[in-house]
Amino acid sequence: MTSVTDGIRTTPTDPTDSGQHEENQKNMALIFREAHAAPEKKRINEEYFVLENDGATAVSTAHLQVISTRVPKPGQKPQRGSMLGVIDPGFMLQPGEKILVVSGVPGKKSHGDPPSREGMRTYHLFQRSGLLEGAGTVIKLAMNQMEVAKLIYDPAAETGVAPKAAPANP
Repeated sequence: MTSVTDGIRTTPTDPTDSGQHEENQKNMALIFREAHAAPEKKRINEEYFVLENDGATAVSTAHLQVISTRVPKPGQKPQRGSMLGVIDPGFMLQPGEKILVVSGVPGKKSHGDPPSREGMRTYHLFQRSGLLEGAGTVIKLAMNQMEVAKLIYDPAAETGVAPKAAPANP
C-alpha cells in the first residue's frame, strides 16, 4: 500500500523487510544514493549521505524523523529503532535534485570540514555523534511512522549503500 503525505510517496515500514527493501525503494521518491562514514569518530562533519528526489514532483523534508537501527541477525526480532531527531526546518528537493546531508554541526571545527560538491547544496543534521555504526546500520527517514527513505550501510559497497535485497522465495 502506498500513500501520499505532503508530496512524499510513502510505504509502510515492514519490520522484517525480507525482500521488500527493493519494492519499497521503487515506491519512495526520496532515495539514499551514497553513504560515507567519517574516517575518525569525532570528525562527524565528514560523515555524509547523498539524498535524491527520484519522483516527478518537488518534495519537502520538513518534519521528517531521522531513525537509526540495525539489520536484525537471522532469528533475531527486528528493532524499532531510535529517533535521533527531526529535520526542521527541512529543505525542498526538486525532481532529480540531490543534496548532501552531513551528520555534524557546520561551525564546529573539531567535527572536521564538511564535504562539498559542485551543484549540490548541503544540509546539516546537527548530531553530536556519527550515525553510521558499521555495516548493517539502518538509517530511515519517516513521517508519521511511514517510511519515506531507507539506507542500509555497507562499507564494502562502492557507494556505501547496501545493494537492494532480492525478493524472498515463496
